[in-house]
Amino acid sequence: MATEKVVIIGSGPAGWAAAIYTARAELQPLVFEGAITETNRMSGTLPLGQLNLTTEVENYPGFPAGDLEQYLDHAMPRPVRELMPPHSRHGVSGPELMELMRQQARNFGTRILTDDIVAVEFGRHPFRLHTLGGQTVQAKAVIVATGARANYLGLASEDAFKNRGVSACAVCDGALPRFRGKPLIVVGGGDSAVEEATYLSKFASKVQLVHRRDQLRASKIMAERMHANRKIQPVWNHELTEVVGTESDGVTGALLTNTVDGTTRQIDATGIFLAIGHTPNTSFLKGQLKLTPKNYIEWTVPFRTNTSVDGVFAAGDVADDYYRQAITAAGSGCQSALDAERWLTHHGH
Repeated sequence: MATEKVVIIGSGPAGWAAAIYTARAELQPLVFEGAITETNRMSGTLPLGQLNLTTEVENYPGFPAGDLEQYLDHAMPRPVRELMPPHSRHGVSGPELMELMRQQARNFGTRILTDDIVAVEFGRHPFRLHTLGGQTVQAKAVIVATGARANYLGLASEDAFKNRGVSACAVCDGALPRFRGKPLIVVGGGDSAVEEATYLSKFASKVQLVHRRDQLRASKIMAERMHANRKIQPVWNHELTEVVGTESDGVTGALLTNTVDGTTRQIDATGIFLAIGHTPNTSFLKGQLKLTPKNYIEWTVPFRTNTSVDGVFAAGDVADDYYRQAITAAGSGCQSALDAERWLTHHGH
């Protein structure tokens, strides 16, 4: 069995940054970008990560307003390009940025497999990785960049109406005919919730943002953006307790409970979008790496991407539960590549 120098698990900003840097260092990285399965679609873990589910990216350095259309048309396969929305000329969209990163990694010789790593053996060296497709790969160094996925409330009614009005991704589903010109609900109070509500306001008749407190956790600029949007109506001090709908129509409304006095009320909506945080994609590790109490991978060396296993590194939101930004994920992806390269050199690989 051949042994890879570096295997990268994950295909978000951290994974592609790690791939770009390791490829330029002539380490011939192999990236497992994830499998295209219904399970991954439902959990938000398809290839290209959470940023691929995001609309305009205004704060990623190097992408001011401008027209990327021509480059995008020529840089990627036509079937992929046709599935992407037209370039908005405002910065760059999440799907565009991820496709550009992927192409950049490929340009330097990165090999990519569209498969999931479902089990790892970090107690031996070379490390062994086992895929959903039944393949086993050996690696001298591994970079884990599997990110974090969107959370759901766990309601039985919520699960019953997934893909029939309940979603955790506005950019994936918000433009569907069932939501156009209809009242929608976003649940959450952070930046993600405001971003989801803002995006949905382009299609909905109105968007009600349901938050269990009386003010947002979102940044000031995002809060101001919400208050300036006349189509977004905050519903303070309420939480979603039941999704209302029928077998034929899907979601028709939501039952909300007041967090102050316990009273309930029902509001009409054809769609409910959850924006309540993320869970790190670490279940496949099965105790092979030390995790934090929140199940993020623990960085064991200050200002480095080292994990509890020598030769295994972590990058992006799978280890970062604080910043969770595309730029910080990409930055830690770069760090992990440099850490892996230096570790390989130090160990004579």
